[in-house]
Amino acid sequence: MDSQELDLVFSALADPIRRGILVNLSTGEKNVSQLTDAFDVSQPAISRHLRTLYDAGLIEKQKRGREQFVRARAERAEEAARWIRHYSTFWKEHFDEVDRILSQKKRDQHDDKDQG
Repeated sequence: MDSQELDLVFSALADPIRRGILVNLSTGEKNVSQLTDAFDVSQPAISRHLRTLYDAGLIEKQKRGREQFVRARAERAEEAARWIRHYSTFWKEHFDEVDRILSQKKRDQHDDKDQG
């Protein structure tokens, strides 16, 4: 996932209504009316949120007759989660190394005081 795609995913997930829509879709496909009924916002507002989620690749839409159905796409969220796990491990290892260096420095200073 490139940086621009990652930005879209994190931006989409930054909004509580969009996260709520994804939670709502975790139980299965819903039509736009069902999603609108689940939130205290207008249908046009839900449509804008759905567009943001769609642009981020977090949902897919399908029109059947006069209704539009929406379903979550877990793959994009999983790609973002992999990115987070990678950098979480990276930073933890680097923080552990900094902690080791600082602990050694503190021991060295303590030893210098004892000898002085």
